[in-house]
Amino acid sequence: MLTTEQINDLHRLYWSDHWPIRKIERHLHMGWDTIKKYLDMPAQTPAGRPRSSKLDPYKAAIAELLEKDPSASAAVIGQRLRPLGYTGGGSILRQYVHEVRPQLKPQRAFVRMEPKPGERFEADWGHFESLDYQGDQRKLYAFALVDGHSRMQYLEFTHSQSFETFVRCHVHAFQKLNGMAREIWYDNLATAVAEHDGRLVRFNPRFLAFAREFNFYPRACNQASGWEKGKVERGGVGYVRQNFWPLRDFLDLHDVNRQAREWLDQIANRRLHSETRERPIDRFQPDALRCLPVITPDYRDTVEALVHKDMRLQFDGNRYCVPHRFAGRRLTLKADSSSVTIYDRVHEIVSYARSWRRGQTFGAERFEAELAEFRPAARRSRAQDRLFAFLDGLCSKAAAGSLSPRHCRQRSFPVAPDHGTA
Repeated sequence: MLTTEQINDLHRLYWSDHWPIRKIERHLHMGWDTIKKYLDMPAQTPAGRPRSSKLDPYKAAIAELLEKDPSASAAVIGQRLRPLGYTGGGSILRQYVHEVRPQLKPQRAFVRMEPKPGERFEADWGHFESLDYQGDQRKLYAFALVDGHSRMQYLEFTHSQSFETFVRCHVHAFQKLNGMAREIWYDNLATAVAEHDGRLVRFNPRFLAFAREFNFYPRACNQASGWEKGKVERGGVGYVRQNFWPLRDFLDLHDVNRQAREWLDQIANRRLHSETRERPIDRFQPDALRCLPVITPDYRDTVEALVHKDMRLQFDGNRYCVPHRFAGRRLTLKADSSSVTIYDRVHEIVSYARSWRRGQTFGAERFEAELAEFRPAARRSRAQDRLFAFLDGLCSKAAAGSLSPRHCRQRSFPVAPDHGTA
């Protein structure tokens, strides 16, 4: 390969001084072919040698991973290659994956829908980690409902996604917005949609009864078509994750919902919306909504539970006490997020504040005291418990040195056996 100086001499002699090629051969000691090559192409590039890459041994594995999932990112593919011994960087991996990734299908276009006032609500669930109740973890869910015209939003957090909870959240949203839209759109929620057969939808019969009771028409999105209710997907649950959830601490479910109500009133429904260029609270038209039923049905969680001999019945991991006369009977228990109420048919027996802890007992002291007043044997049993506690205290003092063992023996006396039963 000639140097730059030799190439310059060759061109000067041939083009400027008009030397014949044979004379140039003798003067520069070059061959005919070399002279012709550098006259035709002065800047000769060196012959490239194929360079090996750290990716070469793993290209087959990359192809296999992309075949399984063409949308897998280079970072995820790198995580799979590290255990196989790949030590290269992320840049060459991203570049190679971009070159060999199969072309994905073009995204499907859709027409943006802008409903009229009172025409459409959209509802959805979101999962938001869990709350800690002194070591007892309860999953936390968010029910979001958005008015399609104004983007006015309702938000409520729960510890359940049951049908009763789902319906109660609707009722609370309708009461807050002072009405409901003609249609409410849902994803394929099990509490609303029972089955999809192509474009045919079979709704849950209980949910259809609720929709008829509140006079709205339920609509279900097509499968894998979340954009059909994009206002609650992005502007509802997505906006809650982005704007409400970060950098907050919560004590319990009541505290979460208190902060959520403040956030809705002060921020979410008063912001200038990026699409409508209006505040939801200003754009919202409650007069266009349908009226609520005169009588609101009871949609509390309802179970029947057996009252055991110790006057306790089980519900949601806790024990609730009732009067002793109900032992051995089955009672109806109704619960919502704030209270647990126990009924004998239609008659209310007792009500407790809802506890989200587990393994707790409520009302035992009250109803055991009533039982002690009702049965003499129970009174004797409670008196014996107090006596034994007193004697244990004396002996503990003796063991600690503040009371002599002789004094403890003098205070001790036999107790007649109790042949009665509580």
